[in-house]
Amino acid sequence: MATILLNIEEPKPKPVQGVALWQLGFRPFYLLASAFAALSVLLWALQFGGWLGRPYLAGPLWHAHEMLFGYGLAVVVGFLFTAGRNWTGQPTPTGLPLALLAVLWLAGRVLVLTPFGWAAAFVNAAFPITCAIALAVPLWKARNQRNYFFVAVLAGFGLAQFVLHLAQLGVIALPGWAGVQIGLDLMLFVMAVMGGRVIPMFTNNGVPGVQARRHETLERFALGAVLAVLLADIAGLQGMALAALLLLAAGLHAARLALWQPWRVLRTPLVWVLHAAYAFIVLHPVLRGAAAAGWILPSVATHALTAGAIGTMTIGMMTRTARGHTARPLRADAFDVAAYACVVLAALVRVGVPLAVPAWTVNASLAAGWLWACGFALYAIRYAPFLIRPRLDGKPG
Repeated sequence: MATILLNIEEPKPKPVQGVALWQLGFRPFYLLASAFAALSVLLWALQFGGWLGRPYLAGPLWHAHEMLFGYGLAVVVGFLFTAGRNWTGQPTPTGLPLALLAVLWLAGRVLVLTPFGWAAAFVNAAFPITCAIALAVPLWKARNQRNYFFVAVLAGFGLAQFVLHLAQLGVIALPGWAGVQIGLDLMLFVMAVMGGRVIPMFTNNGVPGVQARRHETLERFALGAVLAVLLADIAGLQGMALAALLLLAAGLHAARLALWQPWRVLRTPLVWVLHAAYAFIVLHPVLRGAAAAGWILPSVATHALTAGAIGTMTIGMMTRTARGHTARPLRADAFDVAAYACVVLAALVRVGVPLAVPAWTVNASLAAGWLWACGFALYAIRYAPFLIRPRLDGKPG
C-alpha cells in the first residue's frame, strides 16, 4: 500500500511565502501536541532515572495528566478553534492571542516538572478555561446553540484538572486520579460526539460505494450512555452496577460503528484510521466493565481509551484537518500510513499483551511507548512545514 501511495505525485505548490503558524488554531496546537507526544517518552524515562529532581507531579500521575490534559487537550483546542470558525463564520483566536494561549499551554507542561505546585495548578486549569471563553465568543455571536456544550466541556477539563491539583496539594481529601477519571470521561464524550459527526461524512466522501448511516435514536442513546458513565464516576458508582452501565454503552457504540461499515474502508487509510479509533471506543467500556467486575487490571481499560481511542483518533484527525486546511490532497501518504501503523500498534501492544501475558506488562509498556513516540515524531516531521507555511492556494487559514 505504501509503495502505491509513494507513486502518487502531489500537485506542485504555488509560490506562497511567509510564516502562517498563528493564522488558525490547528497550526500551533497540532505541532506542539505531536512534538510533545514524541518527547514525552524521553521525559518519562528521565523521571525514572532521577534526572528531573523532585517534580511536583511525578510517575504515573504525571504521565496521566500530561497525556490527557497536555497532549489530548491541545489537539481538542486546536480542532475546536479551527472548526469553530467554520461553524460560526466568526474569527477564533489568531495572531498574538493564539500565541499567548500556546505559551500558557507550554508553561503548564514546564510547571508540573518543577516544585511549584500552586503555579502549576492555576496555569494548567487556566488554559482550558481561557480557551472555553475564547470559543464561547464566536459561538455566542453566531448564536450557534448546537455547539454551546463544547464551552462547558472545556470548562469541565479545567475543573477536572483543578480537582487533581487540589488533591495533590492536600487541599481536598480525594485521590488525584478522581480528576483524571473525570477528564477521561469528558474526552470520551468529545470523541463520541465528533466521531459521530465526521466519521460517517468522511466515509461517504472518501470511500466510493460506501453509505455510512446514522440512526438518530441510536445517536442519542449512545451519547447519553457516555454522559451516564460520567455521572456515575462523579457519584462514585462501583462494582457490577458500573460494569452493567459500561457494557450497555459498549453495545450502543458497537451498533453505531456497524452502521458506518468499517469493513469496507480498509483501502483508504485516511478513513480506516478513524474507524480503528472508534473501535477502541467500543473496546474501552468492555474492558472497563471487566475491570469493574474485578476480572482485569483497570490500567488495561484506561490504555484502550488513551493509547487506543485518543491516540488513534487524534492522529487521524490531525492529518485529515491539517491537509484540508492547508489545501493539500485528502489522501494519506507513506508518512501518514507509517504514523498510523505505529500508533495503532502501540495501542494493541499496550492493551493486548497485558491481557494475554500479564507478566510482560512492563516490556509491553516500553515497546508501546517507543512505538507511540515514533508515530507522533513522524507526524511532527512531516507536517511541521505544512503547519508553519501558508496554504498552497494562498487563502488565509
